[in-house]
Amino acid sequence: MLAVALGAFGAHGLKGHIADRLMAAYETGVQYHMAHALGLIAVALVADKLGERSTIRWSGRLLITGIVLFSGSLYVMGLSGVESLGIVTPLGGVSFLAGWVLFAVSALKRS
Repeated sequence: MLAVALGAFGAHGLKGHIADRLMAAYETGVQYHMAHALGLIAVALVADKLGERSTIRWSGRLLITGIVLFSGSLYVMGLSGVESLGIVTPLGGVSFLAGWVLFAVSALKRS
């Protein structure tokens, strides 16, 4: 829901009010937010089937961390115009990657 609301805000409230490069960054944040929110649903479904495993639990935590760091930094950068916040974005990307690796490990280590 939050990704949809932020996307609508960007499309209707920000477009034409911020620089095109900042709008593009904001839109990228929304896209990754939405994709990884759906990923969290997949994590929950797999966790329900596999039971309590630390790898699946950490997978979800890392995807949430990625949303906050990656998308959050792009949202704040777009809204504030402070482009130096982009230094945080790669940390979110690494969190996404680690989360997906742990998700795959969890799914492949089914018992």
